[in-house]
Amino acid sequence: MNKYNGTRVLIIAALVVVAMCSQAFAAGVQDQAIEIAYGHGFMPTTPQHLSAVKFKELVEEKSAGTITVNVFPSGQLGSAKDMFESLQMGTQQIALLPTARISGFAPTLQLFDLPFLFPDREVAYQIFDGPIGSELLATMDDKGVKGVAIYEDGFKHFTCAKPVNSLADFSGRKFRTMESPIIMEQFKSLGANPTTIDFSELYNALQQGVVDGQENPLVTISSMKFYEVQKYVILSGHAYLGHVLLFSKSWFEALPVAQQKLLVEVGRELATWERALVQEEEKNYLTTIRNFGTTVVELPQSEIAKLREATRRVYTVAEPIIGKALIDKTVKEVERLSR
Repeated sequence: MNKYNGTRVLIIAALVVVAMCSQAFAAGVQDQAIEIAYGHGFMPTTPQHLSAVKFKELVEEKSAGTITVNVFPSGQLGSAKDMFESLQMGTQQIALLPTARISGFAPTLQLFDLPFLFPDREVAYQIFDGPIGSELLATMDDKGVKGVAIYEDGFKHFTCAKPVNSLADFSGRKFRTMESPIIMEQFKSLGANPTTIDFSELYNALQQGVVDGQENPLVTISSMKFYEVQKYVILSGHAYLGHVLLFSKSWFEALPVAQQKLLVEVGRELATWERALVQEEEKNYLTTIRNFGTTVVELPQSEIAKLREATRRVYTVAEPIIGKALIDKTVKEVERLSR
């Protein structure tokens, strides 16, 4: 057993004990403290991790110290898939996970992957915090997981080893993608060649020229230092990447009602806090990228319009996956909010 696997076994074993302690407390052992394992895949300097730390601070303060939150960043508790399954089993209590990487468990979350769905953040937030957002979060219930709130990575942009100034420049380029029919169709519609590569191998793949480029929000481009091995960052804002704050359903429902209310209120309150911090930090990410010497390209609106038109067919491909009714309802609501 290698060091990583051995460490993870020990962590999982510890979390099983934590889960048992939490259940005992919920059953009525009022003098026993509750400990929560909160895991995510972000680096410690990111807004997503800072929101987890803020969650810890507020929950411990408001619970008068009866609840302790242990935060595990940088994938210490495993991949997004690992953590989702741990929530289902109740061995991990809370996770902040990317919608795109748990779509196998909750296909409707691929709504976020639709290109040019949201015209701006304000409209996106109204969708997330309204009935459609509640509907999306509720789809997790039958998976043994409680959806609490939608956080953000932000709008996605392209990076590339070669200049991209127009729709024509995508032709024939190889772009890394996840195993997502929707995202793969997006690149095909742009004339590019989607190539599936695991995220953990992406930096090396870009460095070695296995692919010409990739897509991610600025927080990921910066924290993973993709700008070091890509000459161009293309500000396209072509799609949105969200994160969902999730609780283990079996664990959560065994808690006293007052503690349930506290955890949900803090989790939802911090969604707004985290989104604002992401927006503020994006300015710093761009400064870091430019200072390194990477060229930042702002696509003109005329070219953005061409990208939007070229990717319209992706919505048809997405209908069997997400559901035509949900897509139509969301598009209609976005149009209403954009007036």
